[in-house]
Amino acid sequence: MKHQSTEKRLFRYAGLYKKGILTGIICLIIATALELAGPFIAMKIIDDHIVGVEGEWQQVTENDDRYTVRYEDAFYKRGDRITAEDETVGEGVTVLQVGMTYYFLDEAVPMQGERDAENGQVSITAGGETMTYNGERLSASEVYPFFQPEQRPIILLLLLYMGLLLIAGVFQFYQTFILQKASNQIVKRMRNDLFLHTQRIPIDYYVDQPAGSIVARITNDTEAIRDLYERVLSIVVTSAVYMAGIFVALFILDAQLAAFSLLLIPLIIVWMRFYKHFGMKYNKVVRATISEINGNINESIQGMPIIQAFSRQKKTKADFDKLNERHFTYQKKLVKLSALTSYNLVTVFRNLGFVAFIWYFGSGSLDPASIISIGMLYAFVDYLNRLFEPVTDIINQLPLIEQARVAGGRVFELMDHEGENVIHDKVDKYRGHIIFDEVSFAYKEDEYVLKDISFEVKGGQTAAFVGHTGSGKSSIMNLLFRFYDPQHGKITIDGNSTEEWSRQQVRSHMGIVLQDPFLFSGTIISNVTMNDPKISREMAIHSLKAVGAEQFIDKLPNGYDEKVTEGGSTFSLGERQLISFARALAFDPAILILDEATANIDTETEKVIQQALEVLKKGRTTLVIAHRLSTIQQADTIFVLDHGTIKEQGNHEQLILEKGLYYQMYQMQQGKKMAV
Repeated sequence: MKHQSTEKRLFRYAGLYKKGILTGIICLIIATALELAGPFIAMKIIDDHIVGVEGEWQQVTENDDRYTVRYEDAFYKRGDRITAEDETVGEGVTVLQVGMTYYFLDEAVPMQGERDAENGQVSITAGGETMTYNGERLSASEVYPFFQPEQRPIILLLLLYMGLLLIAGVFQFYQTFILQKASNQIVKRMRNDLFLHTQRIPIDYYVDQPAGSIVARITNDTEAIRDLYERVLSIVVTSAVYMAGIFVALFILDAQLAAFSLLLIPLIIVWMRFYKHFGMKYNKVVRATISEINGNINESIQGMPIIQAFSRQKKTKADFDKLNERHFTYQKKLVKLSALTSYNLVTVFRNLGFVAFIWYFGSGSLDPASIISIGMLYAFVDYLNRLFEPVTDIINQLPLIEQARVAGGRVFELMDHEGENVIHDKVDKYRGHIIFDEVSFAYKEDEYVLKDISFEVKGGQTAAFVGHTGSGKSSIMNLLFRFYDPQHGKITIDGNSTEEWSRQQVRSHMGIVLQDPFLFSGTIISNVTMNDPKISREMAIHSLKAVGAEQFIDKLPNGYDEKVTEGGSTFSLGERQLISFARALAFDPAILILDEATANIDTETEKVIQQALEVLKKGRTTLVIAHRLSTIQQADTIFVLDHGTIKEQGNHEQLILEKGLYYQMYQMQQGKKMAV
């Protein structure tokens, strides 16, 4: 089966929350449009209301609106504001700025060219020709009336801009909130899917996988993906929309310059491809090393008593240092790559852009007809400055994007591992009649640990499996519990093949007690009920009392609500075993599997355990993997295994009389016991 690329699958996850993402992007577009209106408003303020005072004015007959100015008992109005209703007098006049001084000229004069003024004479030089005009120098009080009509529109435009910024701020808040919420929802969904998938993966996958490596994929790698969604949805998308808005504004101002500015886009794309090539290579090593470090730390913490007991601290530290050094080396490579890009690259682009800008307008200024207004120049500079902000943001996110892409590949690699559907459909409680029919099984191809095994255990019977290490005892239990399926043969329970049911259905009426029982963080009660609502507190307490666990629970400060730490390390092995017996009893299984449940128990505790076992085995089919033969003498049938085959079977007395393999094992244990 061919899987989609990591990028497509990441986008597919984003598509699950497309409504929120689209809403956020719409808010982003509105906020961007409102914010980018600023340079246009500034251009209008400068050109129309600040610099606009300079230019042609027309004398009118009366002061009929707020744009009319009084000067020397006459009324004047700007030429661009004359309407059909205005009655004009004579030819136009000019208000001209020379340096910091304004002059009033009784005639219309050209506005382009180099200006000079001396003794009331104003000269304008353009195209190698100098023209001289008579002008009256205006004092500050005389200039003020010409600016007074512009105050109101300037204030209104500034208020408009402030209003737009406030509205943009509201939309900016919502786009940030919505996109960040969407990104967290995406990763929450991905993390849930990933964790759920780990429960669908057959147990054989976990045999060769360090727990820390799987934990790293569910936590560290998904966290890196969360950074990707946050950056892509809130920064990269924002930057892209912002850049698009700036290009639209530049095209409105000057299409030729805007088209020239579009060269930035292929430059960014080329650099992103260059970064992806090296960044992915380095990040793969970094992410894999982080997984190994997690596995190493997890193993070291769990094995700390052994490490300290055998003085292996130096060796353990050396192993960790090796991984840490590799992580440091490749992180350093990534830092070099990022240092080469980010600020330095964008600075080069910006400087080149401004050189082109100066050349474009500088060469154009040689032609008097092409001179642009100050407001237009300001708008261009402002937009070009703004254009490089999103470029910087996009370039700066490349390390995180590549890191997340590699992390995504690792997450999807785990998701692509073939899993099975979890089916909890109820099956009627079976009696527990077990048949193995010519079953062969290998963990690795052609290395069979069980060879044509056939046996029968009737419902309610107790069967024991004994044999030397590696004889296949635990493999039989693994097959019955459907941790694995046999390569050959058939296993049935009450006549139903185990492969016809889901793994969950097979296990729904089974209980297991391991040699080293595992307790979860919580309380004693929660470890018995496993938080199953069908098992009440009263049922849990009854089960604990039935197996004799109240003997030590009554001595605890919090009794049945005593806190249990990870693994139950604060309890002795015998106490943990009793709690696990109570757990099995509370779930009332039809088939009970005891995997060397008394192998590591001291003699005194063994008596309590044996009493608990008798309670536990009553009325159910029990399969026991036995290390101590003295604990299985009451079994209905004992199967003696050797190298994956059943060599002998019968009850204790029959096997002793046969004087075969079981007899030898029993004699050895009895001898050891006598020697002690």
